[in-house]
Amino acid sequence: SFPPYPPRTRTPPTESESNGYLRVRCNGGLSQQRSAICNAVVAARIMNATLVLPELDANSFWHDESGFVDMYDVPHFIKTLKYDVRIVMSVPKITAHGKSKKLRAYKIEPPRDAPVTWYRTTALEKLRKYGAIYLTPFSHRLAEEIDDPELQRLRCRVNYHALQFKPNIMKTSSDIVNKLRSEGHFMSIHLRFELDMLAYAGCIDIFTPKEQEILLKYREENFANKTLVYKKRRLIGKCPLTPEEVGLIIRAMGFDNTTRIYLASGKLFGGERFMKPFKAMFPRLENNSMIGSGKLEEDNRGLARSAVDYMVCLLSDIFMPTYDGPSNFANNLMGHRLYYGFRTTITPNRKALAPIFMDMEEGRASGYEERIRQVMFNTHFGAPHKRIHPESFYTNSWPECFCQMKAGNQADRCPPDNVNDVLESQFQNKEDVEAEATNQTDSTSSMETGV
Repeated sequence: SFPPYPPRTRTPPTESESNGYLRVRCNGGLSQQRSAICNAVVAARIMNATLVLPELDANSFWHDESGFVDMYDVPHFIKTLKYDVRIVMSVPKITAHGKSKKLRAYKIEPPRDAPVTWYRTTALEKLRKYGAIYLTPFSHRLAEEIDDPELQRLRCRVNYHALQFKPNIMKTSSDIVNKLRSEGHFMSIHLRFELDMLAYAGCIDIFTPKEQEILLKYREENFANKTLVYKKRRLIGKCPLTPEEVGLIIRAMGFDNTTRIYLASGKLFGGERFMKPFKAMFPRLENNSMIGSGKLEEDNRGLARSAVDYMVCLLSDIFMPTYDGPSNFANNLMGHRLYYGFRTTITPNRKALAPIFMDMEEGRASGYEERIRQVMFNTHFGAPHKRIHPESFYTNSWPECFCQMKAGNQADRCPPDNVNDVLESQFQNKEDVEAEATNQTDSTSSMETGV
């Protein structure tokens, strides 16, 4: 038995032990920010730093002013991690030359995928020198593969326990899930058939000349200049699946037109003509606008909508990502579902499916359903498996974040059921000892000065 529970073996530094304050600005979409927050907590732990509540650079990506306090349950976040890191709402004020002002954080741009050693040397040196550092941008700025199970478990503790959306987001998500479940099981699909992903992938041949012009312009403005050949990209599995291809896959697997499907996606590129064949196969199609509560309609923020999609997909009976790289949303969801009981996830092998769909494009459709079925039944469906590069730690935290009921190594064993009570007791004892030491110091100082 392998219940997911990242055990702790150390407690966080006290205020007097802290080396300074760590500020970070998390950029990107919802899930990229989420992994950045996990990395920020781990970075604070590595440096014995006090973490200032992470900033979310939501405006540049979403045109949305939402901050951490708008998206996440802050008291829950701080309480869940109180045995791991010290977290404060802001950098404190200091008094200098009779004036009170906020401690200024020294700004650093961390290297991408920086190793633990960078935080223990370069970053820590600046932290001790200035008392506070500001790491920006902070996305993918800590290496995913860390040879320290304690730090990897901390990432999972942040991602799967501490980061909880605010009550209004959780309530909307719950309402949607309950409505979908009232008629039986339901499937969620993350359809990544959007302008940015199609332009990034370079898969434009299926679009009209006008649409191709839009995609090429977007690519030129946002991505590196490369010559991408559609057929080559398709054959190596780099093209996002079309809505129709998604429909053909799930129909070949035996799902019929009564299947309830929740669609999580941004604005689909190419409009209704791409969705029409999918809807014809699976008419019971919903999204957060169609079944969301009035509160969600009023709250039109991109991050909040993405958060609702995330929760509904997390709680769905079956989840199917249609483009798992580089899609932080799909990758993180697969990891989250794996962590919470190996929930069923259907992951299409786009490379293996490509020849089938290319044959269909060229009019050779004979036996396509059986061919699709053979490919799909050779995939795993959310079961545990060893992580192999380039699979992300956030997609598969096996085995670091899964404790064992019977393990030879003490560090791999599951903690006792009352682990929080034990930690609370230890934490309280530590605070009592520190308070007593402080009182003794104050008393001694008073005697020496004669006050």
